[in-house]
This record gives sequence, structure tokens and C-alpha cells, in this order.
Amino acid sequence: MRNRRWLLLMLLFFLVQTTVFTQSNTTFEFLRNDASARAAALGGSFITANDDPNSIFYNPADLTTLSTRRLSIGFFKHMLDVNAGYASFGMEMPNFGFVGAGVEYINYGEFKKTGEEGQNLGTFGAGEIAFIATYADRLLPVLYYGANLKFIYSSIADVISSAVAIDAGVRYIAIPERVIVGASLLNLGTQIDPFVNTRERLPLDFKIGASIYPEHLPAVLMFDFHKLNEDQDNFFDRFKQFSIGVEFTASPNVQLRIGYNNERRQEWKIGNSAGFAGFSLGGGFTTNIYTIDYAYNSMGKIGSVHRVNVGFKF
Repeated sequence: MRNRRWLLLMLLFFLVQTTVFTQSNTTFEFLRNDASARAAALGGSFITANDDPNSIFYNPADLTTLSTRRLSIGFFKHMLDVNAGYASFGMEMPNFGFVGAGVEYINYGEFKKTGEEGQNLGTFGAGEIAFIATYADRLLPVLYYGANLKFIYSSIADVISSAVAIDAGVRYIAIPERVIVGASLLNLGTQIDPFVNTRERLPLDFKIGASIYPEHLPAVLMFDFHKLNEDQDNFFDRFKQFSIGVEFTASPNVQLRIGYNNERRQEWKIGNSAGFAGFSLGGGFTTNIYTIDYAYNSMGKIGSVHRVNVGFKF
């Protein structure tokens, strides 16, 4: 127990320290992408998710909510021939804790390669991938913790880069069956091999969030503030990067979801118009053996993205 307390203190120390870090010129930005359709439908508000192995991509402490061994696989086709996908797994090991693993990747497609005088030299590809190992456990009856170890690899034509990083997270039951609070620090690490000669920063992200379960209503409200470690012009601007989502349980087997991400709405605005950029919709179907989730994410006038993933319980 003493060792676990020291581990928790170390995780909290890292979380606090991120508030003084400045993030600019980062690489491996694909690590910020939503992994699963369920998370995407909720606008990315997934820091206090329940019973989902994909929670390791947002807050490794949430792995402690798994009710059984679970596997999830997803793929989606982005615009401009960009493809991405992920896989995650989690389970409880008696008298040890919860363990999990995950992989997420993105392929940017093929590009024309030309010489200095414009001659055609064929094509080249570009892609990135991250491998994750997770451990999580309970520290107190209402307090849980978790950590990820990541190895990240990227290639652009013949140029490669690799990095290692850790994620750390905590989950606290503030009011039993009503309010859950969570915090996580993602992508704390360094490049092993830079693309050129200068090591770039990883996309460090400090998140805090909560889930609220209204009484007598079959729904959960989830919200989070992200990138709280990044410098802003004033203190309150730190909280403009937020997301919020609602998951309704329409029946024991059907869930409906809606979400909003304020940061994405600002990024995808064209001129003075944003349309429905930043808004998302989706749903899920669950049985005792598998789950199917779908999400629609609007990018306003830029376009939209559809996602589907399948999960298995065993």
C-alpha cells in the first residue's frame, strides 16, 4: 500500500507540474485524435468513461471500471485519403490490478516525389503509430489510478522518428452513483530519434473532467477541459478548450449520444461561419457478447467524418 501511495503522489506531481509548461512546435499530433466512435460522438469528453477499454487513450485510471475482459477495434477513413484506426484491450488480473494494451495509427496516404528541377521521382508514404501498455488499480475505495507506457513511431518517406512517453491518470468518486471526477496527463516524454537534428516536443495535454449522473434520468453528462498546460493570453482563456457530451440509455441495449467540442469549432471556422463544426452525434448497440458504436462528426463547411467500431466481451 505504501508503494501505491508513493506512485499516486508521483502522478499527481506530474499533473500539477504541467500547468507551467508551454507547448509549441509539437510533433506526433495524431495522439490527440479521438480513438473510438463512442468518444468521438461525445465530442471527445471521455476522461471519466465507464467499462470501455478505449478509456486508456484518455485516462488510464478508467480501466478499473471494466466489468469483464474487453477488446475493441475501430477504423475510419478521413478526408484526403487519410486512414486511421486503433485497437484496445483490457482485463482484471486478480490480486494484481487491471492491465491493458492499445495501438493507434494513422496513414496519410501517398504523395508525389519530385526532384530539385521538378522531375518525377515516384511516390512516398507517411504514417504514424503508437503502442501502449497500461496498468491501473484502486488506491482507496473511491480513488483509482492508472498509467500508460507508450512507444511512438513516425515515418515520412525515408525519414523516421521515434519517441517514448507516459500517461498518468486518476479517477475519484466524489458522490457515489452521481458524480465522478478525473484528471490525466498525456504524452509526457521525449523523442528518441528526431526527424532532423532538433528534438521536438510531444503534444503534452493536461485534462480534467467529470461525469454527472442526474437522478431519475437514464443519462450521463460528461465534460472536460483539455490543454490546460498551454499558455494563454489570460487565465480564463485556458478554459475555452473544452468538450461536453451526453449519453442517453434509450434501452438496456441502445445508447444515443451527442457532443460538442469548442476547440474544434474554433479551428474549423471558415471566415465568420462555423456551421455545425464541433458538433457530433452517434449511438451504440450492446449485447452480452459484443458492442457496435457509430459516430458522425461535423467539420462545418470542411466536411464530416463517420466512424464505426466493434467491441467484444469475453
